[in-house]
Amino acid sequence: MMRATHWMPALCAVLGMGTAPPGAGGQPAARTILVESPVMTSGDAMPRTYTPDGPNLSPPLTWTNLPDGTREIAVMCSDFGAGNPAPWVHWIIYGIPATADGLPEGLPILPETSMPSELAGAIQGLNGWRRPYYRGPAPPAGTPHIYHFTVYALDQPLGLQPGLDRQDLLMAMDGHILGQGDLVPVYTRF
Repeated sequence: MMRATHWMPALCAVLGMGTAPPGAGGQPAARTILVESPVMTSGDAMPRTYTPDGPNLSPPLTWTNLPDGTREIAVMCSDFGAGNPAPWVHWIIYGIPATADGLPEGLPILPETSMPSELAGAIQGLNGWRRPYYRGPAPPAGTPHIYHFTVYALDQPLGLQPGLDRQDLLMAMDGHILGQGDLVPVYTRF
């Protein structure tokens, strides 16, 4: 994998890693969830397999350190260096059972295709293209972009319907986030 340049930690700090400040929105400080993937790490290049330059599969993710009381999980992938207004959303999935410890590679892109049994009830929301599936990074050639895969632990099942976008989901989760964490890979097209 290609290693991100020395400016990556500073850029990530400026853009925020998805952690809520203590007491934000009247909630206690959110617990940090450890988000990992067997195919990519924060600060390193995302494999082409998970971009339109390859098969454009959704990447496998795992998480640990969920707070006690987690009843549901949501995941978003956002590029805070794109969009008008930023961020550009590549993926939203919510209604994930609290028993899930990750997402497998290659979730369905057709709404009528069932989710894997361990994700029963999970719904893919609308990305920046207004489509309900993962669509990977495709930044302008030579311009590195960073992608925040953010996992949210929620204190109750939210019972959300299909068709939510980022703003809808953030509003629905307000006051229910027990913890969150990020995996932040980089992608550059040449």
